[in-house]
Amino acid sequence: MSDVRVLSCIQPTGEVHLGNYLGALRNWVSGQHDKDVFHGVVDLHTLTVIEEPGIAGDATLRTAAMLFAVGLDPDVATVFVQSHVPEHSQLAWIMQCNLSYGELSRMTQFKDKSAKRSGGFVSAGLFTYPALMAADILLYDTEEVPVGDDQRQHVEITRDVAVRFNHRFGDTFVVPEAVLPAAGARVMSLQDPTSKMSKSDESDAGCVYLIDAPATIMKKFKRAVTDSDTGADAVRYDRENKPGVSTLLDINAAITGRSPQQVADGYEQYGKLKVETGEAVVEALTPIRERYGDLLDDRGELTRLLRVGADRAREVATATLDRAHAAIGMLPT
Repeated sequence: MSDVRVLSCIQPTGEVHLGNYLGALRNWVSGQHDKDVFHGVVDLHTLTVIEEPGIAGDATLRTAAMLFAVGLDPDVATVFVQSHVPEHSQLAWIMQCNLSYGELSRMTQFKDKSAKRSGGFVSAGLFTYPALMAADILLYDTEEVPVGDDQRQHVEITRDVAVRFNHRFGDTFVVPEAVLPAAGARVMSLQDPTSKMSKSDESDAGCVYLIDAPATIMKKFKRAVTDSDTGADAVRYDRENKPGVSTLLDINAAITGRSPQQVADGYEQYGKLKVETGEAVVEALTPIRERYGDLLDDRGELTRLLRVGADRAREVATATLDRAHAAIGMLPT
């Protein structure tokens, strides 16, 4: 295993779906033996949208259970809940004091999310969100942060504040690098194959959740949108002209380890492609769903696993925060 430290986090904002699994989580599992990986369930970030009691804890527990169910090994990967490591909140304040109003106001996600809530309640946490994310990254001496284009700006502002702090107070933080994650399948909605599969879709029919029963999964695939083409070449990979068929081919390929073109060669009818893709997904997800259920049935064991992760995370986080306090010259306890 490489000593390179990698951090990837997930928000507990709903059930994990097939797109999450094939696009990212499966790579987390395969990559845990290659580098020193930390995976946080970042429940504090969800407080920008949660406005009623009884939601955050249950969602966090379910998300954590799914991370173990898909195959993250608590003896190998450090899996923890963000709020169980208080150093996140403590370092976030230091980050806020070293970021400017101008830097935060230029963040694209703040502009987008606050615009969507125009006229409604806009949490100040949406504005200071990048400071907490910077703390998440810097606490663990993270060297690599796998991110897509939509999160790259957050890593850039983290780099900026780390460099600024190091210049002001002395060399304290590792300056992280944004890296492209290992290629994962880009899974589109079964009902709107021009959009990514998402739990925020108006209908659940296009989104396959990892906890869906086999019959539910099969129903969703049988009703997947295709087109009205017929003939020997109807089943072909053509993302622009045949997005529905291409979505099915992408999913089948990701599950079976083939290319979409190889999958297409085995089919002449949409019906058979839908059924056999659904069956392949059911076969892949069944052990995950069963393990997930077992973990939720044994909350004591799940809590123990998260405590192990939090203890391991705090060893690193406490040392980093102490280093930051010493660099500033704060009064020791």
